[in-house]
Amino acid sequence: MSEFRILALGDVVGPEAVKYIGEKLWDFRRANNVNMVVCNAENACVGNGLDPQSADKLLSVGCDILTGGNHIFRKKEIRRYLDDSRSLIRPANYPFGTPGNGYTIARIDGLRILCINLLGTIYLEPLACPFATVERILEREAGRYDLAVLDFHAEATSEKIALGIHFDGRIHAIFGTHTHVATADTKILPNGSGYVTDLGMSGPPDGVLGIRADIIIEKLRTKLPVKFEFATGATEVNGVIFTLDADTKRAVSVERIKF
Repeated sequence: MSEFRILALGDVVGPEAVKYIGEKLWDFRRANNVNMVVCNAENACVGNGLDPQSADKLLSVGCDILTGGNHIFRKKEIRRYLDDSRSLIRPANYPFGTPGNGYTIARIDGLRILCINLLGTIYLEPLACPFATVERILEREAGRYDLAVLDFHAEATSEKIALGIHFDGRIHAIFGTHTHVATADTKILPNGSGYVTDLGMSGPPDGVLGIRADIIIEKLRTKLPVKFEFATGATEVNGVIFTLDADTKRAVSVERIKF
């Protein structure tokens, strides 16, 4: 068996999380024999979104592919970066002409890894159908990749689970992002795909989804506008390691991690 291990990291929230990942990731990769890291980075900088400096930092400290979501275009300066980079992707079901690419093929340790980013349409933007979007990508790239990975940035757990079942056996590691709350349903689906509904968050765990709790409580109680500020304190990184058999193209294990 030829094992290929993919570490998927949940939504990075704030500059302190970027810094912490920079201090810890390479050591974690070596200790856990990780071949590849895919990281959702759409909330990595102040004010939500992602800026080029944060993207460069994450890519320099051990992340191979960065994915986005509904906040990926928040910073205008990231749009040209998206056009120029093959290591940062945005949801593939945005309209034609949107900056950047919805998928990429990375060559790592002798394998071609197709990485797709997708945005859910329940409670989020009314984009193109996620199912049809992925079908077109798989048809277009047939024969050009060895393993496929999907970050489905979506709100509804039902939409994530349904998409995972639909592409079981065709996309080999399927994980959800966006809610910042880790789910306890790591599994290998019947046709061999590794799956989890949500990776969780990489950021300060003592707030509310990475934001100071008092600010969120004020907003929920008063319904008035507030200025979000990141929670302080220790940083926690959440994710999942997918171990894939590169020969059979089936998941061997799906292991939740936290550091």
